[in-house]
Amino acid sequence: MTDLDTLDPLITAETWKNAGRDVAVATVIETWGSAPRQAGSHLVIDGEGNFEGSVSGGCVEGAVIAEALDVIASGQPKMLEFGVADETAWRVGLSCGGRIKVYLERLG
Repeated sequence: MTDLDTLDPLITAETWKNAGRDVAVATVIETWGSAPRQAGSHLVIDGEGNFEGSVSGGCVEGAVIAEALDVIASGQPKMLEFGVADETAWRVGLSCGGRIKVYLERLG
């Protein structure tokens, strides 16, 4: 494994899965406006809440990790959307004014 491989969350997901961990992968599939990460960005999460990679940052990432634990437990994928509206700018969302759509699935 090269140093570059250790930076790829999908390599981490494979390593964790091969070690017997339950793993979920979150993938940014769409963005609108200003978004902190581009489509194709990944965050991998194990059943203990360990994670690597990034789909956004801050509160959004925390929400994705929490949802990932549900996906790991149920095996059912989820589509998550995060954005900002004037009244929710400082809650879970993107204060930069953008929106992202994240697909979350358990690795089989």
